[in-house]
Amino acid sequence: MNYVLIWLVLGTTLCLMELLLPTAFVESTLGLSAFVVAMASQVIPSLTAQIILWMALSVVFIALLRRFSPKQTPYILQASTEARTLTTIPPGQPGRVLYEGNSWQARCEDEAAEIGENQRVVVTRRRGNTLYVMPDQGLND
Repeated sequence: MNYVLIWLVLGTTLCLMELLLPTAFVESTLGLSAFVVAMASQVIPSLTAQIILWMALSVVFIALLRRFSPKQTPYILQASTEARTLTTIPPGQPGRVLYEGNSWQARCEDEAAEIGENQRVVVTRRRGNTLYVMPDQGLND
């Protein structure tokens, strides 16, 4: 069997899989490595050596890809951000607040406190899709 053809088919398959199942270009780098090994297989007759070369090139290409990819930073709320309650937030239960023009699930930082509807609150932190708020007594209308 012709090793060049095998590596070309493998490289094409991996690159096409990236289109169907996005993996942050990992499959594409594996496919690119397979294309390089397809060219090198004309001078490297051993299949074992070709596989080792493919694995080494894949590791190098993935490391280079990670180096140039942007770092993801988590969304951090600024301190003392205001919001307005849309529903009552009962003690220990979730409610809804209007924050930056969107409705968010919210809980009161003080598990024993209740915050009424249409009250201004201060967002203290975010956990997942839930905002933790405290009533802002100085801003209430």
